Amino acid sequence: MTEQEKMQAGRLYNALDPEIRKLQWGAKALIQEYNQTGPDEGEKRQAILKSLLGTAGPRALIEPDFRCDFGFNIHILGRAIIHFNCVMLDSAPITIGVDAFIGPGCCLACTTYPVSAAARNAGLAYARPITIGESVWIGAGCTVLGGITIGAGSVIGAGSVVVSDIPEGVVAAGNPCRVLRLVADREGLPCL
Repeated sequence: MTEQEKMQAGRLYNALDPEIRKLQWGAKALIQEYNQTGPDEGEKRQAILKSLLGTAGPRALIEPDFRCDFGFNIHILGRAIIHFNCVMLDSAPITIGVDAFIGPGCCLACTTYPVSAAARNAGLAYARPITIGESVWIGAGCTVLGGITIGAGSVIGAGSVVVSDIPEGVVAAGNPCRVLRLVADREGLPCL
């Protein structure tokens, strides 16, 4: 089994493997090109996203600066807005539902490492998928860890660290992120 196959299967893999590094370098070239586009170059941005991402849904918008590890593990299923300075460590699939909104400065981190210093120093890592449901709003500066699902229609408050699954239709915030209430409790009001 190759290191990429191990990574895709969620098994311990060597993140320093030349095959893995080569895939990352290819993505970095496209990311650099994307981040140098101007606001009036929408068609060029879409073409780059179609080359970089596993799925680039219609009207997917990612504001530069954007960073990811591989690109091919990112699946934006339809219209979505991802603000600037978003980092996606996509060693496993990151699936973003239709009409999702991700605020500036967010990090979606599928990659995690063993607690053993010797294993980390050897370059070993794990990859866990992230799923963001449709119409989810993730506030500015949030971190979502691997293995997490955020249910459709939920709102994650700014600065939250999401370490466990969030159900559909709730407002959640904090470090660690926890459910505060149902979205429907204050539907239509301007803030959390």
